[in-house]
Amino acid sequence: MPYLTPAPSGIARTGSSLGIGVPGYAHPLVAPLEWGELTRPGTPLHWVALDVSDGPGTRPDRHCLEAAGRLRNAGVQVLGRLDMTYGARAFAELAADARRYLDWYLVDGFLLDRCPTECGALAETGRTVTTLRALLGGGHIVLGHGTHPHPGYVETADQLVTFSGSWSDYRWSQVAEWTADHPPERFCHFVHGVPRGHLDEALRIARWQGAATIYFTDRTDRDGRIDPWETMPGYWDEIVSLVGTGVSE
Repeated sequence: MPYLTPAPSGIARTGSSLGIGVPGYAHPLVAPLEWGELTRPGTPLHWVALDVSDGPGTRPDRHCLEAAGRLRNAGVQVLGRLDMTYGARAFAELAADARRYLDWYLVDGFLLDRCPTECGALAETGRTVTTLRALLGGGHIVLGHGTHPHPGYVETADQLVTFSGSWSDYRWSQVAEWTADHPPERFCHFVHGVPRGHLDEALRIARWQGAATIYFTDRTDRDGRIDPWETMPGYWDEIVSLVGTGVSE
């Protein structure tokens, strides 16, 4: 199977501690169960993305502030979701939204969703990340490419989302060779439509491909008509247990 191909460097792509990165649930009023479950003690979360209203919204939202506060009190990093629209979003707009996230929700970093992947956009993306780090005084930056970008991006952020898509694509996906030069902690995989019976297989793919942060769900995008990340997987307890204890190789 393609995902079992050893890394060219010969470095084993296993043994890293897996954790969950949440791409962004629906508003806490719409998904109270989801947000409540995230603060359960022992849940192996790396971070949770907050998307108030396709960004930080136009004014502070009390419900989102409370949800973010509970996560931070539980020791979970909260990232503000910023939509880069594949490089079409103006730098000034991104910076303004970032300031609102910081002022209103005290976020710990940012998920730059729909991040460009090509070499030509690398400099501008780097400029954006540098600005965000200055605003944060450090912080955690995730670039949400959704596929393998030009390898130069790995030097720009803390993590890259190198897969975001369906289970039917993920189970036959192949990892880019250059990722073998970096630890699994640098990469994230988000997969929707994963059947319950294939959770173990999906986790093994993530380990072999060298991704330490994952989010798997049985929800689907219904041919692009809905956001599969907005609601909790039907097997949330099972995936928390599997990720928390590891999965056999």
